[in-house]
Amino acid sequence: MSIDLQPDEAITAAARWLASDPDPTGKALVPTLKVRFGLDTMSAIEAIRQATLLRRQGGANVSL
Repeated sequence: MSIDLQPDEAITAAARWLASDPDPTGKALVPTLKVRFGLDTMSAIEAIRQATLLRRQGGANVSL
């Protein structure tokens, strides 16, 4: 299932989705984000970076 969003919105949505996952390990994150959010490889990596920042700052409700 792919979500039709603008590129920056898709990255943010992917980051929030990933940050809300209590255990993202064991998943192929880049391919999952590419399919689910329609991201290219670099955007998927950016979403992972943003998700990491969100987790460090306290979760998916923190502003990016």
